[in-house]
Amino acid sequence: MANKAYQKIYTQLEAITKATVSLKAKGVSNDELALVHGRLAQVVRTKGDMVTMQVFAGTEGIPTDAEVAFLGAPPTLKVSEQLSGRFFDAYGHPIDGGPEVEGEERQIGGPSVNPYKRRQPSQLIPTGIAGIDLNNTIVSGQKIPFFADPDQPYNQVMADVALRADVDKIILGGMGLSNDDYLFFRHSFEAAGALDKIICFVNTTEEPPVERLLIPDMALTAAEYFAADKNEKVLVLLTDMTLYADALSIVSNRMDQIPSKDSMPGSLYSDLAKIYEKAVQLPSGGSITIIAVTTLNDGDITHAIPDNTGYITEGQLFLRADSDTGKVIIDPFRSLSRLKQLVQGKQTREDHSQVMNAGVRLYADAQNAKTKLENGFDLSDYDHRCLAYAKEYAVRLLSIDVNITITEMLDTAWELFGKYFSKAETGIKQALIDQYWKDSEAVSK
Repeated sequence: MANKAYQKIYTQLEAITKATVSLKAKGVSNDELALVHGRLAQVVRTKGDMVTMQVFAGTEGIPTDAEVAFLGAPPTLKVSEQLSGRFFDAYGHPIDGGPEVEGEERQIGGPSVNPYKRRQPSQLIPTGIAGIDLNNTIVSGQKIPFFADPDQPYNQVMADVALRADVDKIILGGMGLSNDDYLFFRHSFEAAGALDKIICFVNTTEEPPVERLLIPDMALTAAEYFAADKNEKVLVLLTDMTLYADALSIVSNRMDQIPSKDSMPGSLYSDLAKIYEKAVQLPSGGSITIIAVTTLNDGDITHAIPDNTGYITEGQLFLRADSDTGKVIIDPFRSLSRLKQLVQGKQTREDHSQVMNAGVRLYADAQNAKTKLENGFDLSDYDHRCLAYAKEYAVRLLSIDVNITITEMLDTAWELFGKYFSKAETGIKQALIDQYWKDSEAVSK
């Protein structure tokens, strides 16, 4: 930060709202940091000489003659290998009792990588969760969110993905985490002995909501260092983007901006895209893959936050509770990975896409049978077999607590096909059936 002797200091505020202050000042740039009455603030709007700043800790108690010192630079993060295994707050300061990081100071929130310098994503990122790896395979450089109701165990899933993913670095950006959630992540990573490749930036519910706006930029600045400078595969986990968007709304409302759909700022799409478009596969081999959580309001995917997110990202992973088994599953009907075809059958076994399609189609037939049952229609033998298959398919392949390799997922699917169906009923190519079919005496063929 700039030496105080060179700072521009003002003492006359023109306006104060719950989240922002405004004053007349010259030579101030957007995103620049300032101290307002000793509290950190950031410039969010300049119009002529009028400058508006969001005060991260809130404006309560700030007088109109408060001292304002502009620091001459936007927020920065010191990057080096010393980031590994550490926990930081929204400003990049350690919260784990360790020393400050030494390294190169980099401005956060910079531009995305030039499309000309990007490679088409082509590296599989296995997570061990069959509902993802089998049906919605994730590729390095992809951006994909979890859509989940607030009562779903999405943070547990994020921790599982972090510990299972075959990547060099995992960077967690936690926004609005409860203390329990923060401690859960910390204890999970420590117990697994995986801290050396994990970096966490955390804003808890006890801290000002506006601080959440810094978390994604901090996480992605660290990610860009390891991906671009160190040629590493980096997985960025962001939770919860709905709380991030709520913080955007707080600031825009306090600035008297006219809200858009669902009280969100009109800039929501570009604000979200600025984050998600940092996902990239670099020619050097380094990559940034982004998996984020977007919590839903009563399952409403038409709300502005998931709606805008769906336009930006390359699919979504939909968490839901399965009423038949009591398991939390990755919903095969509402989930989608738009890049899965880049690796299925190329970096996985040749039968992958056929097995995936057959598995989901038979599961859909079970849902049709369930509807017939609920409406009082008689069920056929095939319907009964579909229903039995669906329960086992949900427990063994859709549930989030499954942790097996993709080859084991494919073998499990073949086992279920052989147990409940004839070869013809699967609709799989004969050549693949000849090679992989696992016969079972459970059902007469």
